[in-house]
Amino acid sequence: MARILLTGGAGYVGSVCCTQLLAREHSVEVVDDLSTGFADAVPPGAVLHQVRIDDQEALSRVLAAKRFDAVFHFAAKASVSKSVLNPGPFFDVNIAGGILLLETLRRHGIRNFVFSSSAAVYGTPRVVPVPEDHPTEPVNPYGESKLIFEQILRTYAAAYGWSVITFRYFNACGAGDGWGERHIPETHVIPLLLQAASGRRGFFEVFGTDYSTPDGTCLRDYVHVLDIAAAHLLAMRKIGQPGFRAYNIGTGNSRSVKEIHKAAESISGKKIAIRSAPRRAGDPPVLCASPQKLLHEFGWTPEHSSLENILVGAWNWEQHQCNEMSAEDMRSSAIS
Repeated sequence: MARILLTGGAGYVGSVCCTQLLAREHSVEVVDDLSTGFADAVPPGAVLHQVRIDDQEALSRVLAAKRFDAVFHFAAKASVSKSVLNPGPFFDVNIAGGILLLETLRRHGIRNFVFSSSAAVYGTPRVVPVPEDHPTEPVNPYGESKLIFEQILRTYAAAYGWSVITFRYFNACGAGDGWGERHIPETHVIPLLLQAASGRRGFFEVFGTDYSTPDGTCLRDYVHVLDIAAAHLLAMRKIGQPGFRAYNIGTGNSRSVKEIHKAAESISGKKIAIRSAPRRAGDPPVLCASPQKLLHEFGWTPEHSSLENILVGAWNWEQHQCNEMSAEDMRSSAIS
């Protein structure tokens, strides 16, 4: 059993990975400032510390209390479109805050680090599916912030003998029993489509219909968050081996926005109104992973990532949220 410190464990991917680590009887403590996460997303059995990653004094108190075998770093600002409009906060949190985190960890003798990176480090792919040795040429500040932090981690591995594993996520998605995506505001394709299907929003916007793709809309590689969590569990095998290693997490297949729209209508049984909108700055036309390195070295498979399974779980989660909102409205009416 390992003791893991997990930053961003109140967020979507972090909370699911936390649950899976606990299920394998690892000990998990979560550091999250709850600026975008939710305390109730942290699973029972994990200790939550409401601490910023750049608060070195508070983080030192957490690290001094117990010995941790590794850090899983999920905490970050994550939005391509927002990073284009206002890049400063992304560099502040993802790079400057990340360095303060690393220095605090170094003072406490922690040398095993698993980092949640992004396919955004590749920019507009020259080759599809994208392998890990593809040139890294981000086209938005979010991807730039992830790439810079990867480069910093590479130097820490070389200088201090750290064991660093970087996972470059493609499009994380999916939901399970009582959990799913909760972003405020929501920016991801699948929950936005299903919110339109449930009536929580009037329509779904398609940002760009003139890309050089078969139907003119962006192509993305959608991978279930449970499969992302499975990759992190497999990474435990290499913890303690010095060096920097990067792996894609994706399926090797991509779907267009229009394909996802059609499938969402089929799964929900609802007509989803769409409106065309201009392209968003920083969106490459195609992102599709080559997961061969992860498959070969870890024996990983994306067993939860069929589009039907992703959408069924996400639709159930959307209905759960609608029911929760209806119940809250009823309670408010009764009180008033």
